[in-house]
Amino acid sequence: MSTIKYEAKIGGMHCTACALNIEDQLQALEGIQKVSVNYASSKLHLEYDDSLVNLSDIKKRVEQTGYSIVDKDSEENKSEKSKLIFILPISFGLFFLMLLELLLGHIEIMYMEGLLFIFSTITMFWIGQPFLKGIWRFLTGKGADMDTLVGIGTLTAYLYSTVILLIETLQIELPLESALYYEALIVVIGFVILGKHLESNSRKNTGDAIQSLIKLQAKSAIVERDGQEIEIATEDIALGDILIIKPGSQIPTDGIITEGEAVIDESMITGEYLPVPKSVSEEVIGGTINQQGYLKIQATKVGRETMLYRIIQLVEEAQSSKAPIQKLVDKISRVFVPTVLSLAVLSFLIWAISGNIPYGISSFVATLVIACPCALGLATPTAIIVGVGKAAKLGILIKDAEKLQKLSSVSCVVFDKTGTLTLGKPTISDISSKGDENKMLQIAYSLASKSQHPLSLAIANEAEQKKLTKLMVQDFVNVDGKGLTGKINKKRYYLGSENYMKDLNIKSSFQIKSSNSSTVMLSDEQEVLGVMYISDELKSEALITIKKLQDLNIQTVLLSGDTKRNVEDIAKRLNIKKIYSGILPTDKAKIIGDLKKTHKVAMVGDGINDAPALALADVGIAMATGTEIAIKTSDITLLGGNISKIPSAIILSKQIIKTIRENLFWAFIYNTLGIPIAMGVLFPIWGILLNPAFAGIAMSLSSISVVLNSLRLKISRISDEI
Repeated sequence: MSTIKYEAKIGGMHCTACALNIEDQLQALEGIQKVSVNYASSKLHLEYDDSLVNLSDIKKRVEQTGYSIVDKDSEENKSEKSKLIFILPISFGLFFLMLLELLLGHIEIMYMEGLLFIFSTITMFWIGQPFLKGIWRFLTGKGADMDTLVGIGTLTAYLYSTVILLIETLQIELPLESALYYEALIVVIGFVILGKHLESNSRKNTGDAIQSLIKLQAKSAIVERDGQEIEIATEDIALGDILIIKPGSQIPTDGIITEGEAVIDESMITGEYLPVPKSVSEEVIGGTINQQGYLKIQATKVGRETMLYRIIQLVEEAQSSKAPIQKLVDKISRVFVPTVLSLAVLSFLIWAISGNIPYGISSFVATLVIACPCALGLATPTAIIVGVGKAAKLGILIKDAEKLQKLSSVSCVVFDKTGTLTLGKPTISDISSKGDENKMLQIAYSLASKSQHPLSLAIANEAEQKKLTKLMVQDFVNVDGKGLTGKINKKRYYLGSENYMKDLNIKSSFQIKSSNSSTVMLSDEQEVLGVMYISDELKSEALITIKKLQDLNIQTVLLSGDTKRNVEDIAKRLNIKKIYSGILPTDKAKIIGDLKKTHKVAMVGDGINDAPALALADVGIAMATGTEIAIKTSDITLLGGNISKIPSAIILSKQIIKTIRENLFWAFIYNTLGIPIAMGVLFPIWGILLNPAFAGIAMSLSSISVVLNSLRLKISRISDEI
């Protein structure tokens, strides 16, 4: 058994009910593990067991449902354009004629009925093919959607009008009132097709963040092979290739600098607008721009492994995911079409019983057309697509829509200290030793070299600067959250915090200095041999980030394994009131659990020692620097490790959820008011009965208005709201 991920563009979708129909049909196939169809992006995302179902079965089921897998949409676009060119002049002409008749009364035009019959027949059976397919899907039990509603309404109008025209032509006397709906049929289909076209173009604009990211991928690269420089396609780059990066050129793939210095513009990836100086041994990211300097880099990641590709994948997955608020919409959409059909039939029967069949037909068609659930279906996904895309441009990667919705209601942000609020590059500021300082440092270095803890790296950096060599360490043990121990030359040593020494009952004659530094002690089994003071500078953006969060009425908490003295000092400098110090990584999750009882909690950490706490928090926010980013393991990833993006991420999430609620409100209001008016509730009072043509226009405008409201997120200025 192997799970295959598959995504494709779906052709023929016109509303959220279409997406739900496809999901239902595919979920019925054995072997389908996960399926999601995003109406806003027209994308199918699928996971399936290839031992139980194959791709041809999946495509066949989609086609049987009445839709298609689109490899290239050029043919579909050509067909759509030819239909628009035919129908729009006729639709607009008839619409203005209908307006004139409202103002001036009936206008007699020779052969008008015959011309309308010809044009309406072409319109119904060529332009209106998607609507006829919608009727067929409904009749064959494959679900109903917007096309079903429009199809039943317009076909009913066509058949009724044709029967009336035939009766008039043959001069047969039947108890049917003379009323033709050819104009309404043509105008409705014309404006619905136009609305779909405008809506489709608007929806394409919602996903332009992905297109922007894709355009960052360089098309070619200059590679050094056998002492010669040759130009190759980016997809032909191999691991280990030496690439030539000239000033002003794009870096084609992730790599490490082997020669030269440069200033790199990484804004398109990290959202940081200041260029970054780079030199030998430092990492560079594919898609960024070498502003100045000549570089040689060695390719360390290619193809699907590059940071840019992983970012594109993450953004696409987030944009196609569904927020919890969407579940309500999906439930409504599943019963919406059958409910509207029932209401339309009811309105027709009421009018027919009252003796006015033409009004019944008009009400029936108008109710079906105006009730299109497009606006309802677009409300959530368009806002998510635009919002997630904007976040990516700011260097904020959001895992899925569920976490986005949770982020909008966060009331408490918990920060780890080292590498989160501080630079994460601690250095030794002072050393106190009982004997030979270098000897003490060499022993500490030998133990520290077995650990990746930031404090261990500081000791290693100091020892390497002094050109000290490592000693053989045996029986090494990492005591989680406390320190290290091992034997060197058959003698046991301990390296760790002051509390670690107290737990071991090891005596110390050192007077610990009052400072902002962390203290690391080295001891043997009898006494402490030396103390190293290690300092880590605060990030420049730490203070303003905390202030912005507090201005948003969000509680800030500092959670660290460092000593109480150091944690209190950091908290005082940042004006953080609530702190937890000396906390082991395994206990951080318990504190997060306690905080969740009264708050929606976001945990901000480096994604390594903080993994349990990040996983338990309502939203886990991880720092990411360089090309090695764990974007799959965190809910929110901040590229470049810039914590000042946290307030921006929270505000953007609030804007997105607010936009979704606005969209849903207006979509519900539109249908709540539109359907009764179409049924004729205003007729007894003011004599108003909604013309099906105006219902078609209203339906199209409602969908476009929802998309345009979502697009406002693109131009929202987050900084002004902080």
